Amino acid sequence: MAKKGEQDEFYELFGHLFENGEFVGLKEPIVTILFKCIDCGTEDEVPDFVVDEFSYDLDEGEEVETECPACGGTMRKAKTNPK
Repeated sequence: MAKKGEQDEFYELFGHLFENGEFVGLKEPIVTILFKCIDCGTEDEVPDFVVDEFSYDLDEGEEVETECPACGGTMRKAKTNPK
């Protein structure tokens, strides 16, 4: 467990990130992107910030791919989002 002095130092350094006892940003809605497995058809929503991270090293024209939680196959962005 942190000592009192360490807790005070932490709050001094990072206290501005807290608002009313809550970490700033935790109550913001998470934007998701619908992905669909090309092998089994399972659909899953992936947070957009995760998709952005996966897009970082892609070449032009490449799509973000993730692993299907149902079958282990390949998931890509769904062509149409029903929402």
